[in-house]
Amino acid sequence: MAKRTLPILKHFLTSSSPSSSPSHALTSVRSVTYMPRPGDGTPRAVTLIPGDGIGPLVTGAVEQVMEAMHAPVYFERYDVHGDMKSMPPDVMDSIRKNKVCLKGGLRTPVGGGVSSLNVQLRKELDLYASLVHCFNLKGLPTRHENVDIVVIRENTEGEYSGLEHEVVPGVVESLKVMTKFCSERIAKYAFEYAYLNNRKVVTAVHKANIMKLADGLFLESCREIASKYPGIKYNEIIVDNCCMQLVSKPEQFDVMVTPNLYGNLVANTAAGIAGGTGVMPGGNVGADHAVFEQGASAGNVGNDKILEQKKANPIALFLSSAMMLRHLQFPSFADRLETSVKRVIAEGNKYMTKDLGGDCTTQEITDAVIANLN
Repeated sequence: MAKRTLPILKHFLTSSSPSSSPSHALTSVRSVTYMPRPGDGTPRAVTLIPGDGIGPLVTGAVEQVMEAMHAPVYFERYDVHGDMKSMPPDVMDSIRKNKVCLKGGLRTPVGGGVSSLNVQLRKELDLYASLVHCFNLKGLPTRHENVDIVVIRENTEGEYSGLEHEVVPGVVESLKVMTKFCSERIAKYAFEYAYLNNRKVVTAVHKANIMKLADGLFLESCREIASKYPGIKYNEIIVDNCCMQLVSKPEQFDVMVTPNLYGNLVANTAAGIAGGTGVMPGGNVGADHAVFEQGASAGNVGNDKILEQKKANPIALFLSSAMMLRHLQFPSFADRLETSVKRVIAEGNKYMTKDLGGDCTTQEITDAVIANLN
């Protein structure tokens, strides 16, 4: 009797044990993804610029989340506003020292003689590459599915060179400057990004049919760099056709590399298609420094009503902060934050701010992300 019942009992115990189930085995085994060097866990200083409008609200939300998960970063906060004539020297010194900055939106005055602090920051630190990742999030319904676009934009020249003057009263001349050096390095960054992230296609956006010399130089540079990456398909598209294709069939695009002005338009369009500017992350990077912020510039300072109700969407800055943590080589913290954000979004209307069709406050979204961290 004992000989007959022993195998049955053994089978029952092994089949009912949670440790033997495939799902448990998958969740309990942790893959080796990152082996830190001694000292890699030392807390890193990050320059924080809350900015204007909703900026202090959403950067404050990031601070709460970082504290809740005990991330190895601490912030050096500076009060900067878009109507200042220039970026304060102590802020620039802090960014140069820390090499990483997280910022809210800075309101840029329209017209007048005040130049954009955002442009100043990019030029002074030579943050030549802007990266905006536009992708579908589960739980956030959109018109198009399978959208996963990375827009890489040249950040330091083109129409943003700031070289304007009045020739005679009523006639203004604005110069678009394009150089071989800047065009080549942004193309190289785009192809290098595609190579390192297993992306298959890089598309150059241009208007070389009209601006034959300026955009022609940009295309020539892209073609030269493309020849060094035979494993990545290279396409070209005129910017007006690009906008039409984006709104009709965005899933065809993978990595897009653009001159300065076109990149701003394309990134904001792609963000709107993928779910809204309030959820798309981004950053600006150069050889030595990086600044992380909401990916798409549209609405990054919000409006007075959203600010009064404290219903600004912090998701974009949460995801930008995850990008920052990876940049700082804290991948497990980045994964925790990104996973938590995606869990909250996946719950649908339960946790959505007004821009996404919900009615949640910034604090309610923040609390939900913190609750899902573990």
